[in-house]
Amino acid sequence: MRILHTADWHLGKNIEGQSRLKEQKAFLEDFVRIAREEQADLVIIAGDVYDSVNPPAEAEKLFYHTLKQVTEGGKRLVLVIAGNHDSPDRLVAAGPLAMEHGILMAGLPKTVIPEGVYGKHRVTASGEGYVEVEIGGERAVILLLPYPSEKRLGEVIYREMEEGQERAASYGERVGLFFSRLEKHYREDTINLAVSHLFAMDAQAAGSERGMELGGSYLVDGSLLPQKAQYIALGHVHKPQAVPHTEGRAFYSGGPMIYHRSEAGGTRQCILVELHPGQRFVKKEIPLPVYKPVRIWRAKDVEEAISLCEANKEEESFVYLEIQTDRGYIREDEIRKMKALKSDILEIRPIPVGELQAQSLGEGLEEKGLKELFIRYYCRENGGARPDQELIELLLELAGETEREDESL
Repeated sequence: MRILHTADWHLGKNIEGQSRLKEQKAFLEDFVRIAREEQADLVIIAGDVYDSVNPPAEAEKLFYHTLKQVTEGGKRLVLVIAGNHDSPDRLVAAGPLAMEHGILMAGLPKTVIPEGVYGKHRVTASGEGYVEVEIGGERAVILLLPYPSEKRLGEVIYREMEEGQERAASYGERVGLFFSRLEKHYREDTINLAVSHLFAMDAQAAGSERGMELGGSYLVDGSLLPQKAQYIALGHVHKPQAVPHTEGRAFYSGGPMIYHRSEAGGTRQCILVELHPGQRFVKKEIPLPVYKPVRIWRAKDVEEAISLCEANKEEESFVYLEIQTDRGYIREDEIRKMKALKSDILEIRPIPVGELQAQSLGEGLEEKGLKELFIRYYCRENGGARPDQELIELLLELAGETEREDESL
């Protein structure tokens, strides 16, 4: 069975008020082509189809048109689960109509997908949190966990736990319990999958995943995901990656488009896996084009900024423009001149002298430790001046960290 995994489309999302529907349409056309060229049997969309619970009509139109194109009249089965940005009820409202096209939809953890014919395929068994499908003579058992808020997770977990366990179990442990009680449906003669929209512990966020509970309460350790699943398709994190602590069985496909300045330059892809019962999957990463890049330009003064706009005025890109200045502002006539040359400037921000240097110290923050983060903050707040070594050592001591002897500033 060939399975195409994607997530986090965020249809209807804009960037600094600029519409992305043109780019989203280009991606969806590419996605339809990929599904056909790769001869996918099953397409999994692991949540956040839309960017809001009330998406614009054009976004909904694009979504349903794409589903119809992907399924090719029911030839290909499509499974969609809700993410934290989606309205579960709104997403599955078209379920009865979608059934004849081979489309399965799950909005809540307690969703039960009706058995029956879906396009040219069948749902042969189902219950809260799982579905068994037959595609071209092969069967797959899929555990389903649409975005599990505390309330939604409680509706399917609490009633099965004793009162003492309910109070003691963490969010991640309840997710683990949800999956562990459903793994009994896996069989040796089926392809065993799981699909969810959640944030795995130690996964690297890309920057625009609104609604994440990074404080820890909504983190799920990868070891709590289904142990018997051959492949686990996840959504929520926009950076493509394998999920730690899952022995290489769980993956975020990542989002197909750049929605935040921190994602500039990131990889965009979807994932194709080929699976047979009882065997290790074969994985293929399918790269996606950058439909319209997001650039961050840093200029030492207004004149250099204008030159950048002139030199790149024909480039199709969104731009955040940071201009070093000692006066603290950019004049209106200067702003008009830059935007006349480069119409897709999203933001023009004056940077106090010294701060651009401080910013350079913070590149790749996800790989930096407390020391580097403190240096960046101190420089930014003090016009580029660096903290002395004594202050750095005091901070590390208070934080319980020690500095490696060979570490250089």
